[in-house]
Amino acid sequence: MGNDIIANKEKSYNKLFTAHIDFVKGIKSFHDMPSGDFIEICFSGRSNVGKSSLINYLTGRKSIARTSKTPGRTREINYFRIGDNKHLVDLPGYGYAKVSKKERQAWFKMVKDYFFYSNNLRRVFLLIDSRHGIKPSDDDLMKILEEAAITFQVIFTKFDKIKPMEFEKIKKITFTKLSLFANAFPEVILTSTKKNIGIETLRMSIGKIFS
Repeated sequence: MGNDIIANKEKSYNKLFTAHIDFVKGIKSFHDMPSGDFIEICFSGRSNVGKSSLINYLTGRKSIARTSKTPGRTREINYFRIGDNKHLVDLPGYGYAKVSKKERQAWFKMVKDYFFYSNNLRRVFLLIDSRHGIKPSDDDLMKILEEAAITFQVIFTKFDKIKPMEFEKIKKITFTKLSLFANAFPEVILTSTKKNIGIETLRMSIGKIFS
């Protein structure tokens, strides 16, 4: 009985991502944020952490989020509509060394404004490369989220590219850092788009937020 309920929930959450998904708009200012009554989640992370690839895999679309071999290419906050009243938001990547100080400041302001003025935002999924763990720029983002009182959950990407023993060290350091933030979700999700790891878990996590 219990297993049947879980299986039905998994099917329901997977069905969510077979719904109509389309690009709404890209913005550079909180003044242009979509208005209305909807539920919103967003994905954030360092440049080339695998954010676009994960969004594409998650939604079952090959290019709903543009991928690029050039770090820091995306400069807008991109909104995608799932079904009728759900939004998935793709934030521009951060931490790219070749970006100018002026561009970094512009990114910081744009993202901070988004966090403070988005009334529909329910959770931020913070993507961390499994091989590298939390970097100083990730710390900066977590501090903004703490200031804005927004719940965030860590998603480890590229989990197939690190040895278990090495990851255990990174995981321990990560949980130590997360314990400093009251708004950090207590569970992390391990993912790999190449090995199809963690995608169902992520879909269930998002499905619970949207339900």
